[in-house]
Amino acid sequence: FAEMLSNPRLIPVQGTLNVVMKQNVTLSCHSESGSPPVRYTLFKHNQKVSTLKRPDLTPSLFNLTINSASDVGEYKCKAENNITRGGKYSNSLNFTLIEPISKPVLSSPTSQAKKGQNVTLSCLAENGSLPITYIFFKGRQSISLPMKMQKREAAVIFLFINSSGDFGTYKCRAENNFRNNTKYSNSFNFTLAAEERSHSQPLIISLVLILLLFVIGFALAIKFFIIPSYKASK
Repeated sequence: FAEMLSNPRLIPVQGTLNVVMKQNVTLSCHSESGSPPVRYTLFKHNQKVSTLKRPDLTPSLFNLTINSASDVGEYKCKAENNITRGGKYSNSLNFTLIEPISKPVLSSPTSQAKKGQNVTLSCLAENGSLPITYIFFKGRQSISLPMKMQKREAAVIFLFINSSGDFGTYKCRAENNFRNNTKYSNSFNFTLAAEERSHSQPLIISLVLILLLFVIGFALAIKFFIIPSYKASK
């Protein structure tokens, strides 16, 4: 009794479709029912990759190496036996290439600020597979919720410079699905704007002038009033 094959199932033996460059992976193609022997063919982008024959209904294993971005394309397999015309095709699989993150860059349109000013900070890792999650820090304290970016664009936060403590050191952290790969950015510090510093300069100059006038006035008083009065008393 000859039986037609069921549609085969294509699965990654390693259990995940996330891969890194130069990684070896194994795909299993298996028809659960049908008359053996079975011929399995693996396709990538509709191009034949390899063909294996099984004398029974055990899975056929295809070993691959991810050498380039083109190796993460669509895969399918076909199962054929002596009575299944045209064969039966499996589900399709697509690998996701996971690339480690580069060190993110923390920047702002301005490095100088004054109290009462709104400023922005942006954090961007130029390399690394998406999505990338960013968190901002001031010192060791996080100042933002995790921001998951699905596109290659910077995460941005808005800050309000309210006190001198807001001129501290800022950093950001970036991470993606690449295991044990978390990167911290450069440090960034806002400096007090020159116009803000200039507000204190007139006050200092005024105090110096008042003190100088007081000294001059005291010296003149000694010369023209105190000394003559002292001589007159004698």
